[in-house]
Amino acid sequence: MVRYFNPDSNFDRILTTKTMRSFIFFLVVGFQITGYGQQAFVSDADRIIEFPDIPGYKTLKCDFHQHTVFSDGSVWPNIRVQEAIKDGLDAISITDHIEYQPHKADIPHPDRNRSYEVALEAVEGHDLIIINGSEITRDMPPGHSNAIFLEDVNRLNVKDSIEAYREAKKQGAFIFWNHPHWTAQQKTGMATLTETHKMLIEQGLLDGIEVVNDVTYSDEALQIALDHDLAILGTSDIHGLIDWQYGIPRGGHRPVTLVFAKEKSKEGIREALNQRRTAAWFNNLIIGKEAHVKPLIMESLKVTKAAYRSESSVLELEIQNLSDAEYLLENLSSYTLHDHANVIAVKPHKRTTLLVKTVKIMEEVKLPFRVLNVVTAPKTNPDITLSVKVQG
Repeated sequence: MVRYFNPDSNFDRILTTKTMRSFIFFLVVGFQITGYGQQAFVSDADRIIEFPDIPGYKTLKCDFHQHTVFSDGSVWPNIRVQEAIKDGLDAISITDHIEYQPHKADIPHPDRNRSYEVALEAVEGHDLIIINGSEITRDMPPGHSNAIFLEDVNRLNVKDSIEAYREAKKQGAFIFWNHPHWTAQQKTGMATLTETHKMLIEQGLLDGIEVVNDVTYSDEALQIALDHDLAILGTSDIHGLIDWQYGIPRGGHRPVTLVFAKEKSKEGIREALNQRRTAAWFNNLIIGKEAHVKPLIMESLKVTKAAYRSESSVLELEIQNLSDAEYLLENLSSYTLHDHANVIAVKPHKRTTLLVKTVKIMEEVKLPFRVLNVVTAPKTNPDITLSVKVQG
């Protein structure tokens, strides 16, 4: 019991500890709702992942590695569908483990396609694409891999791991190496190509590699992708809730694979993956081949204003960012800036003003930048040039 004295009353007010806790709870919630609390909450509209299309292709947001209660996940497949819709994804694959079935005593399911079937029922009425897939779960080598675009997962449930890959390929699957830097199977955390993986690549049984898995990123996996022409993938590998794992209410985002497809369809995605037109987005980092990420940068950043301030040679530029990434631009030009140091943060879906000291009045200005939040190879960032025509 907690005793409180009210000077405006003739008696003491006695509140139980439980009542006080309720009071404090509603006070905190009230502060948050009215904007006085420290916590910022993201609406369903604000959490939608957005990137512009690039010339010739649609930019599709995809997550090809997720789990449900039909293997070792914590949620029903319909939750995976609802999360993807909230995040504005274009396609997902639920890739429950084939061999690892810790919930089988509670949820027996001899048909390994069941999570896909439940997801298909849940997506009715939405334009989210569901791709049938599963995780081939083996010791190293070859470790874990996902096969997507499967016809029947059950036929991959065989003793020999390589035969599982071959069966997936018979069904026209796209196969990628999961978390090659996972410390449970690679103690150094360094993705390392084994002889088995080299054989899989040579025989056309391995098409991609996760450069990003969950909350981890691997430079070594990226180098393997570049050296062996594997598709670059970023996945959540989610087992619990997306919102909890990635802090969505606080403005976080799940990792995704950006697929540059000719059309939004299963076949369009398959063709783009086979042609390696992908990039990963993770923790505000974009990882991909220069041929794909540079057009994405250029479509994201648009100069909407370029004019000299009155009676000065200080050029005022306004750059609009049409994407969810916060681009970090390092100034490589000979010009100095009047209102920034050498690195500029261009906020997502905002307009950022730069004041460029060109010394003399110019009709056109070329501004080269290095994009620090984009990686095209280990320790390598792409350079872009904004060509600006000055308004009269």
